[in-house]
Amino acid sequence: MNKGSHRAPRKRRPWRGWLWLAVIGVVAGAEAQTCQSAADMEAAVRTGLETTARRYFDMAARGDWATLQQNAIPAVAANFGGIEAAVKDNQAAFAGGQVTVRPPFLLVADGSEGLARAEFLCGVFGPSGQTSNSAVFVLNNLAPGKYGVVILDAKGGQEARTLTVILQQLGTDWKLAGFYARSSQVNGHDGAWFAQHAREFKSKGQNRNAWLYFRQAIFLSAPADFMSTLSTDKLYDEAQAVQPNDLPLNGNVVDLSAGGTTYKLSAIFPLTVARELELVVKYQAADVSNSLQTFQANSGVIKALVAKFPEFRDAFDGVVARAVEPSGRDYGSMLPMKEIK
Repeated sequence: MNKGSHRAPRKRRPWRGWLWLAVIGVVAGAEAQTCQSAADMEAAVRTGLETTARRYFDMAARGDWATLQQNAIPAVAANFGGIEAAVKDNQAAFAGGQVTVRPPFLLVADGSEGLARAEFLCGVFGPSGQTSNSAVFVLNNLAPGKYGVVILDAKGGQEARTLTVILQQLGTDWKLAGFYARSSQVNGHDGAWFAQHAREFKSKGQNRNAWLYFRQAIFLSAPADFMSTLSTDKLYDEAQAVQPNDLPLNGNVVDLSAGGTTYKLSAIFPLTVARELELVVKYQAADVSNSLQTFQANSGVIKALVAKFPEFRDAFDGVVARAVEPSGRDYGSMLPMKEIK
């Protein structure tokens, strides 16, 4: 692997999907972390990774999560509920699509202790960072060992999907160590479409819409949040240039007044719901047990948010407000944009 200087991966959006990796006595260490792209690895290793990934994809397409569990590493097999749910959620899309296997990556984490944060630089890097032939993987709480990362594209079915599987070598077998499925389109629109519309919003001075659409473009362009490429790095740069300071981003809280009450907004992000693009806003709440009162509060937050930032009408089909207790329990409700007066 040819490594030049590179930029640290940008702050990534929270993971969506499921990924479990074996964890043992995790400590920060200086153990070597290396990566081989498909062109660099032995033919037998590449074939083994691609064949195994395709076999696990076929299991998911059949809805056979039980056999997947039998082929998982022990730490994953013991906590398989999330992967089971992900298989059920994506089975229809996988079953009806034509699958293509991308060239795999082989990650090697040396040492005797787990890594709190393992960074793998794959391919050729240039003086300014990533190139068209590179990728960066950042995996947390990683046990030493050999891992394969294989990305599969399923198109032509219910909806375009990507499936990223993490395989760990145990003996001579490649066992399932991670399963991460996501849509690669929203209503037929891919990351490039959202990036172009983000630039159009920017040209109109609608930087909030631009930032949210760039984030959606990044999500659709990256098969998983622990992977970055030259294209996603460029999108992060464009998003950073229009990042607003009056929205709840990166853990900060923003006040919003609605009906004489000040609400503490804690997060905002786009989300696909029933083939529509909704804007989700979360806010702090002391108690959500009274659903009627919380629904009314949600409606007030939604209306106040759109009144304050009317540009959202141009970008989203509706707004979802979620009241969140300190315990994490929440209550959400949605209003279509056309009903927000």
